[in-house]
Formats: sequence, C-alpha cells, structure tokens
Amino acid sequence: MISLPVFAQEIKDPRLEVVASFGKSQPIGVSVSSDNRVFVSFPRREPYTMGLSEIINGERKPYPDTDWNAKEGLSDHRFVNVQDIYVDTDDQLWVLDSKPSSAGSVFGKDGSEEIQHGQFKLVQIDLADNKVVRQYTFDDLDKAKSGLNDVRVDTDKKLAYLSDPGQAGVVVLDLNTGTTRLLLAESPFTKADPDVVLSYEGNNMRDSKGNPFRSNVNGIALTKDNSYFYFKPINTTKLYRIETAYLADTSLTEDELKTKVEDLGETAITHGLVADVKGNIYLTSSLDYSIKRYTPEGKIEIIVQDSRLIWPDSLGMGDDGYLYFSCAQVNRLPQWNDGKDKVSYPYEVYRVKVL
Repeated sequence: MISLPVFAQEIKDPRLEVVASFGKSQPIGVSVSSDNRVFVSFPRREPYTMGLSEIINGERKPYPDTDWNAKEGLSDHRFVNVQDIYVDTDDQLWVLDSKPSSAGSVFGKDGSEEIQHGQFKLVQIDLADNKVVRQYTFDDLDKAKSGLNDVRVDTDKKLAYLSDPGQAGVVVLDLNTGTTRLLLAESPFTKADPDVVLSYEGNNMRDSKGNPFRSNVNGIALTKDNSYFYFKPINTTKLYRIETAYLADTSLTEDELKTKVEDLGETAITHGLVADVKGNIYLTSSLDYSIKRYTPEGKIEIIVQDSRLIWPDSLGMGDDGYLYFSCAQVNRLPQWNDGKDKVSYPYEVYRVKVL
C-alpha cells in the first residue's frame, strides 16, 4: 500500500479570486463560454436548490430555467443529478445528468446495500437562446455498472467522450445516432492503481468499512482543435492521451486501440482536467492544494497553490485568460471522516489568470 504524502504548509496566493460562494451547496461542474459566461453545477445533495446555475454578478441563477431545476417531476424535463458540464467550441452547453449505479459510483452504495441501476442523460443547450436542443439517454449503456463522470464534445466528429469509472473505460457517444461504444475498458490506462491510497491531513481516505476511496478513469480533457483526448484515473499519477481519430475509428480492435494510447508519465493525483487554446492541459492536484499545467513540451508547472484549494475538482477555461474551478472538498465529507463533517464552509468557485 502506498500512502501519499500530506501537504501541511499554509499558503495563500493573492492572485486567487473568489467567483462565487455557495454556503453548504457543493459545486462540482464548472464551464465557461466563449464570451466568458460562467456555469456551475451541483449534485443532488442537501441542501439542494438547483442542479445547474449561471453565475451572474457573483450570484447563482437557475439555468436554463427554474423548471429544469425542479426537485420533482418527470426526469426528461428536469435535472436528476448533474455530474459535469462542458461548453464546446460551438458554444453549446452539454449537461451530463448522471446518477450512477450503486456498483458504478465512486462513492460505492452511499451507505445503502440496495442495488440500483443508473440514470443517465446528456442535455444539449444552445447558449445563444438558452434553449434545450436535444437529449441523449444512453439506451445501450450497461446501467447496472456504469458511472458516467465527465464529458467532452468533439464538434468536428460529432462525438461525445465520457469517462466511466464504473466500467473503467471511455464511452464514445455518436451525436448523430445516439449510440455508444465502450473503449479501453479495464485497461491499464483506465484502471485505478489499488496501491494508491489518498491521504489528507494525516488520515488515509477510507469509509466506515475501511474501504479506501478509489476511482478508475475520471478526469478528461479535449484539446481545442479536437485532436487529442487526455484522461487518467484519480488513483494514479500517470497521465494518458490518445488521438481522437483513433477513438472515432470503428474499425480498430480493442488491442489495436490500446497501442495508440500514449503514456505521458508522472503528474499528480488529479480530479479534473481541461485544455486551453495553446494546448496546455490543466490538472487539479489535491494532495498539495494546487493546480498544475502540463505543457505541449511535456513540462509540469504549478500554476497556483493555496490552502483553500481543498479537492479542486472541475475546471473551465475562459477566453479572458482566466482558469475557473470548483473545490468540492470530497475528502472532508462525513463518509471519509467517521461520520464527521469536516468541510470548510462556504463552498466556493475560484479563478486565476493563466494566459
């Protein structure tokens, strides 16, 4: 077992700006449009007020409207559990509404022994008129195992790429037909390293039964030219990428596809990834409370390090040169602390100038 080191030094970076505060509502997904509109999503966890919001003058507003954020109603007209959001290069906002199966969730069965199948949909919203364009329901997905986590959309190939920690693979959704393919499943590139146990503030991250937090392929990124797809499990420090042309090629066998994956070497324990216009890949790095950048030359740089960056999670890149990101504080939730809530409230979303 490898217990990773603790970062204890108190550090404040004056460049770090608070975009919005949310009290006890946990922000997860963050994405930014070409005109720097900021969107933040929230999982279905109390206190729950909305699943998707637009941040306007530092305040969250239900997006696209209050009906889609209703607590009750038909699931095809409201958000059930928004997991991730992504604004593509055509300024379409993609909302991954993902309630994983009990077997596919990185949180296990959330304290319940009841086996439940997942509920999944991907909602496309046109930011020009704030209207829902289309929904995808993943009818051919194995909902007993799946745990769709993050989404990126390739506007050239009309494909969506989704990480699926539950099935330890990458799901490719054809936006024209609505059909999916599961790729690289249970491969060395998508599986968590069982020897990597996350450790924060002197404590290994384990649940009440002693099971360590563990996630297979989780954070993903797509370059702005739609050429490369980056991915990694949380429980590994290795970063991988593959050309999207190979993900789109249905003639390749699984063995052939595995040979196309590039091992980019050691990075960090990472929860979220995002690309900028220069081809840099930004990685959240929770063990040392930082955001790092992987450059096209293969260099790792620390962009910002601050004691407030507790489990930095999802990232969005604005055309204003700011990197926006949430801090989910997952390691401080009661499930990983003998039932004690150790979250430092309020939850916040931050930004830092990077370009």
